[in-house]
Amino acid sequence: MSMQTILIAGASGLVGGELTRFLSAAGHRVLPLRRNSQTAPFWDIERKIIELGDCGPIDAVINLAGENIAAGRWTAARKERIRQSRIESTCLLAEFFAAAKQKPKVLISASAIGFYGDQGDEKLTEASPAGIGFLAETAQAWEAATQPATAAGIRTVQLRLGVVLSPAGGALAKMLPSFTMGLGGVLGSGRQWMSWISLHELPGIIKQIFAHEELRGPVNAVSPGPISNRDFTRTLATVLRRPALLPAPRLLLKLLLGEMADELLLASAKVQPRLLLNSGYVFLEPELEPALRHLLCKPG
Repeated sequence: MSMQTILIAGASGLVGGELTRFLSAAGHRVLPLRRNSQTAPFWDIERKIIELGDCGPIDAVINLAGENIAAGRWTAARKERIRQSRIESTCLLAEFFAAAKQKPKVLISASAIGFYGDQGDEKLTEASPAGIGFLAETAQAWEAATQPATAAGIRTVQLRLGVVLSPAGGALAKMLPSFTMGLGGVLGSGRQWMSWISLHELPGIIKQIFAHEELRGPVNAVSPGPISNRDFTRTLATVLRRPALLPAPRLLLKLLLGEMADELLLASAKVQPRLLLNSGYVFLEPELEPALRHLLCKPG
């Protein structure tokens, strides 16, 4: 790839930090779109302002903005913040660049496999219909917010992220303390499918999207090896060399977490990265155990 100028919204987050490090090391000019700043580039979502200053032409925009869905129990107010933090920011970016004289070649906007809802054992591809529930409805509106950019002729990708695995944050980081103490266990029945992606895989996926014009619209960013929660639990315990003997029954999870338990921990989504595979992308970490060992085990 030739050197690109890449604007990243949400650059300080788990995924944004990984992409910033990778793209900068590869020689690209990476510009974090800051909030609460007077130094361009910055944005104010509430005031609907984006200021790029003298940054020059932007080749690509990566939008990762949005409130953490697992930061606390889903009250009505929290659900509204989760929803609006995604939709309003995406709509602002899409409308701004749709109206720009010099448009980026591509807008990659985060979405999530929560789009599919709870679909049991059904194999899901980008062509599968949306599910039902808060996350599915939020993901549909989140993706629809990119429409102004698409209508303006910008190649737009809605990156449907699976469970991003990293010890530095996200679901895996929350699991590690209990699993390290031997207190981990299966969630609910353990039969629900988990569609995951290693944090280390995401830079390669972004590079593939940059390079392949046919990748547009929804793209599933998941490993080709989805796994049941029971097998995930066993594999993580094996890698950590700890037992995993304390299951968390469905009733307990619902009591502790309410609606969030059903949609985040107990829903089943067996998602396939069909478009990435069709584009020729070769996964670095297609299977869970090697991916976890890479993430968690220190050399030597």
